[in-house]
Amino acid sequence: MAGMFELFMDPQSAFRFRLTAPDGTVMAVSKPFDTKTDAVAGIAAVREYAGMGLITDCCTTSTNAAVPSAWSDTGSKTEDSPRMPKTDFHGRARAVRRAVSGPRWAGAIHNLS
Repeated sequence: MAGMFELFMDPQSAFRFRLTAPDGTVMAVSKPFDTKTDAVAGIAAVREYAGMGLITDCCTTSTNAAVPSAWSDTGSKTEDSPRMPKTDFHGRARAVRRAVSGPRWAGAIHNLS
């Protein structure tokens, strides 16, 4: 099940939206928008840009965050490494979609005899 965008008005009468997880946990809250149309456009932008969003670490310290063991760089090259090779992710996604959906012409074959 996917998350849900909830459009609401904050106490200052500005439009905002929040992204909630399937269990109801609030995952993100937007900036204030002047109009409902602008807030809906903000939801569309989040949907478009967050799909393949990269992570940029802007933290000055990492004392509160523990590095997951699967991501730690031990300096050794193991075959169990979860790191992805640098490739064209969009091209790989297209290839996966084509493989899952099958050939588009498969349903158009008819017996012409």
